[in-house]
Amino acid sequence: MSVELGGHIVVTGTNRGIGLELVRQLAEKTGVEAHIYACCREPEGTTAQALRELTLKHPGKITLIKLDLADEDSISAAVQTVGQRIGPDGLNLLINNAAVNKPDGMASLQNVRKSDMMDVFEVNVTGPFLLTKMFLPLLQRAVSRSKDKGDEMSCRRSAVINVSSLAGSIEKCPENFHFAHIYPYRTSKAALNMLTRCQAEDLSSQNILVMCIHPGWVRTDMGGEEAPLSSEDSVVGMLRVMSSLSRKHTGTLLDWEGNTIAW
Repeated sequence: MSVELGGHIVVTGTNRGIGLELVRQLAEKTGVEAHIYACCREPEGTTAQALRELTLKHPGKITLIKLDLADEDSISAAVQTVGQRIGPDGLNLLINNAAVNKPDGMASLQNVRKSDMMDVFEVNVTGPFLLTKMFLPLLQRAVSRSKDKGDEMSCRRSAVINVSSLAGSIEKCPENFHFAHIYPYRTSKAALNMLTRCQAEDLSSQNILVMCIHPGWVRTDMGGEEAPLSSEDSVVGMLRVMSSLSRKHTGTLLDWEGNTIAW
C-alpha cells in the first residue's frame, strides 16, 4: 500500500522504535521522487546498524544525518546539511519524532531530579522548537514551489508533525496517571502540545500545516513489552493519518487512528 506522501521528508530519532519504522515504511511506500533524511545522534554507531541496513536496501532514497537535539550546534549543522542536499525544492515534511524519558522506568515525584526535568524538556520541547525554527525557510520554499494552489495544506506540500502522546493530555491525565507517573515525559509532551498550537497559529497564514500525533502505546524500548501495539501497526496508522491531513487539522492532536484527543 502506497501513502500520499512524497518530496523531501525529515524524520528525527530514527535509530530504533517508531522512528526506524517510519523510515522503513516511508522508503517502501512513497514514490521514486521521495527522499528521506533519517536523523539520529550516532548514525555510524552500533545502535544505528538497522538504519544503515535500510539505506543499503533502498539505495539513493535515504540519507543519514547526524543530529543531537540537546546540542544547538548539532541542530544547526544538520539543518545546513539537509538544506544543501535538498537544493531549491524545499522541505515538504518534518516529523519531530525523537524523545527521551528520564529517569528510566517509573519517573515518579520522589525519584525525579531537576536535571531529569531539564534534560527531557531540552530534547522533547526545545529540540523540536529549534529544528522547526531553523527549517522554516525550507518549509516556506516548499510552499512556494508546490503545485497546490491557494490556502491548501497537506503533508505533501509543507508540514510539521510533532509526535506527542496521550500522556501529555491534561484532560486525560486522571484516567491514566496511575499506571504511568513519568513526570518529565508527561510535562514535556504537554509543553510540546502548546508549542504545536502556537506554531500552527503562527504558520497557518503561510500554508504550513502543524499538528501533533499520538502513536499509541507501542512496544518499543520506551513503551515496554506490555504495550499492545507494534511499531509496524502504529506507523501504518500514522502514515494513513498524515496522508489525509488538511487545513482543518492544523493545530490538532490526533491519535494513530485519526481520533481527536483532548488537550
